[in-house]
Amino acid sequence: MIDKIKEYIAEVESFSSKSKEEIETFRIKFSGKKGIINDFFAEFKNVANDQKKDFGQAINALKIATEAKVVALKEKAEANEEEKGVYGDLTRPAAAIPLGARHPISLVKNRIIEIFSRIGFNVSEGPEIEDDWHNFSALNLPEYHPARDMQDTFFIQTDPDILLRTHTSSVQVRYMEENKPPIRTISPGRVYRNEAISARSHCFFHQVEGLYIDKDVSFADLKQTLQYFTTEMFGKSKIRLRPSYFPFTEPSAEVDVYWGLETETDYKMTKGTGWLEIMGCGMVDPNVLKNCNIDPEEYSGFAFGMGIDRIALLLYGITDIRMLSENDTRFLEQFKATL
Repeated sequence: MIDKIKEYIAEVESFSSKSKEEIETFRIKFSGKKGIINDFFAEFKNVANDQKKDFGQAINALKIATEAKVVALKEKAEANEEEKGVYGDLTRPAAAIPLGARHPISLVKNRIIEIFSRIGFNVSEGPEIEDDWHNFSALNLPEYHPARDMQDTFFIQTDPDILLRTHTSSVQVRYMEENKPPIRTISPGRVYRNEAISARSHCFFHQVEGLYIDKDVSFADLKQTLQYFTTEMFGKSKIRLRPSYFPFTEPSAEVDVYWGLETETDYKMTKGTGWLEIMGCGMVDPNVLKNCNIDPEEYSGFAFGMGIDRIALLLYGITDIRMLSENDTRFLEQFKATL
């Protein structure tokens, strides 16, 4: 009988399985109420007295081996299930990576670039940390010029000649210094002004400015270019130009597009007039051309500039400019359909 118990101990020690069902069947076979171990305990009274000690020790050894094997196999099976739950079936194809959403600023900027690229405008970029010459002086804004107050500037404290650019016109200056006419370029980028942050304004925002310089460029060329842009961008072809002042253009104008009064939102946006201001423009001042080593007697040109943020607010019905820089994924997820 003791030899039979030893055979069962060997069977227990050799048993292995990753299935919880098989492990439970094994446990019931040996440790259940009608299992092998209980049967041996029931036979204990029939064992000769001189063999009871060895018989009892053998049964206990079988019981201990069975319990230890069941515990070990169950822990291993649970660990395998947990790993499978975390990683899934590693032989299956990986799940598709969820698509992100382009930022509305990027959507509008890319759309503007696309529209102007059709008529030969390239894209130029420049540093956001700029010097006084490129941001002000070369643009007909010498030191102490009162028009500098139109742009509340962030100066670098350690060097008053270095600042955060207040417009991307500085990029146009650099481009004119490095390239000869004909020039046809747009300059998108982030700019900085010391303004109070609110639903309508921010201390940093995005602009895109355009520049065209060649022989015999006229104000009519400027108007036709802007009319083409508003038609392609907004589907609105009716524009008007109101006289304005910018130090680097002469004459200068503000550009309004007729948005219409079809909805209550149109009334609110246009204050009941139907007209919406979208950008400033003008003919490049001859002094600016001279500062960039371009002969104003031979060449003329026009420039324009608009806020990308403002157009994004307009096109997507966003009511608070701060939402564009808060990186709220719930807000950004709305633009997945416009990739």
